[in-house]
Amino acid sequence: QVQLVESGGGLVQAGGSLRLSCSSSGGIFWAKDMGWYRQAPGKQRELVADITSGGITTVADSVKGRFAISRDNAKNTAYLQMNSLKPEDTAVYYCATGNIVGLRLGKPGSWGQGTQVTVSS
Repeated sequence: QVQLVESGGGLVQAGGSLRLSCSSSGGIFWAKDMGWYRQAPGKQRELVADITSGGITTVADSVKGRFAISRDNAKNTAYLQMNSLKPEDTAVYYCATGNIVGLRLGKPGSWGQGTQVTVSS
């Protein structure tokens, strides 16, 4: 049973940065693809970025140039570096794991509990 725990969320001013971490346990982390989603109030959950087990990254157009996803297999941890944050980035951010097809269909194998990111103007 894979368990994912996010950390690093919080309140930040517009233009600031945050780095989210997703610690994984109970699975073979290095073999899994990872993704970060977000869900703002009243909106559908969206895939923000994903990274394959081989390290290939994809970032949504809405955050391209500002967000970056990475992973450290030695630490069983995935990261989401968020720069130049905007108020519209305010959401609960979730990490997820599985295979890349499932992640992109919104059907990963496991979800974390989420971490709140609030960007003030």
